[in-house]
Amino acid sequence: MPEYRGCELPEDLWYDLDYLWARPNDDGTFTLGLTDPAQTMAGRVVSALFRKPGTHRAAGRNLATLESGKWVGGVPAPFDGTIERINPAVAENPGLVNVAPYTDAWLLALRPDDLQGAYARLKRGPEAIEALKAWVDKYGVQCMRCSG
Repeated sequence: MPEYRGCELPEDLWYDLDYLWARPNDDGTFTLGLTDPAQTMAGRVVSALFRKPGTHRAAGRNLATLESGKWVGGVPAPFDGTIERINPAVAENPGLVNVAPYTDAWLLALRPDDLQGAYARLKRGPEAIEALKAWVDKYGVQCMRCSG
């Protein structure tokens, strides 16, 4: 897995090139989560409030709100869609986001209104990895994980 300034950047995922990674699921949904650089920049997450499953959100509208000791921010939808499910493990233990951002700490599953439109808004492969490296440089991020 590529790593840059301590940040893991899995090549098999899709990215919004800002805060989120996306993994397509067989049921037509995308599992979404915070990237390693984004979780580092947020700091230790102490609260995660999700919109309810069944809620429709337009691209850019918040799907959830995360809070750390130094930041409160929304998790924007990368494309228009409906929340199918949230991760109960993160709802119960928000700090998991800082420990396992690409595995156990996925945030939610979002069903796109338009599958091809969703893919058009996401990037993958070398283009995505280079853009994420530029994001890390822009914000001066040096990734680190919290211990469980």
